[in-house]
Amino acid sequence: MAFTPLNALNAFLAVARKRSFAVAARELGVSASSLSQSVRQLEARLGVALLTRTTRSVALTDAGRRLLEGAGPSVDQALAALKVAAAEPGEVTGSVKLTVPSIAVHHVLPPMLERFLKRHPRTDVELRVEDAMVDIVAEGLDAGIRMSESLERDMVQVRLSEGYRFVVVAAPEYLERRGVPEKPRDLLSHDCLCIRSNTTGALYQWELERGAKSWRVPVRGPLSSTSFQGLFPLVEQGVGLMYAFEPDVAERVRRGALRIVLEPYAAHVDGFYLYFPSRARVSPALRAFVDVAREVAAERRAGSREVPRSPRRRA
Repeated sequence: MAFTPLNALNAFLAVARKRSFAVAARELGVSASSLSQSVRQLEARLGVALLTRTTRSVALTDAGRRLLEGAGPSVDQALAALKVAAAEPGEVTGSVKLTVPSIAVHHVLPPMLERFLKRHPRTDVELRVEDAMVDIVAEGLDAGIRMSESLERDMVQVRLSEGYRFVVVAAPEYLERRGVPEKPRDLLSHDCLCIRSNTTGALYQWELERGAKSWRVPVRGPLSSTSFQGLFPLVEQGVGLMYAFEPDVAERVRRGALRIVLEPYAAHVDGFYLYFPSRARVSPALRAFVDVAREVAAERRAGSREVPRSPRRRA
């Protein structure tokens, strides 16, 4: 890879975002050795180390972090501008890079993606499905989807859905065998199917609430997983209690395979939001995606007003 400042900068940004020379090299279509050489030449030109390399990992130095945060958005905008220049007048081109939590993939994304990609066929969407919070600016992402309590104040927020509940569920067979928990503390004597953090390895404490009071219960049980999806067959088979996003288990509850317990203590969340930095220059592709997201969200709200809701049991 011939050295030019812009080529070297692009090489550095790819490595800094992927934290791997091998992964960045595959993305750019070059060898890892030539990529490493370009970054070293950039470091020599600047007179500072940008990356700390070990045999197993790549990390940013303070200078590298400043360069990533300062140059990353500008390089992304320049690359997007090249696509815009080659497009027909009025045609939207470019890519939208999103970070989304796993529970949003099935419940809010499909109608937005379908409409956006059909309306703007020369665009593409890159999804990073991850439950941990990420710095979308530093990671070179355009926007994210999260529940509102997770968002920073300097983000533009577009509401995508109404609120949801997280509920505790179990198979009827388990409840007949072990009894029905009536209070949050009762969970400590039950077999619970636990969720373990991908990043910290810690077990998730089940969050419950009633009125102004809230609980974080350190449940334990015979099995833990980093994925909710793999637990559904086990909870139906009566292995234990499960803490679940209510839309994920609604059909199982309707057909009687699962029952909601501790319902007066179900935790409420404000719903999903699309968010992006308020100080960022919004690309045409992201602007078009935001327009579609607002359309779909408005239609979802109108539909929910037209369908009568069954009354919920209140505390």
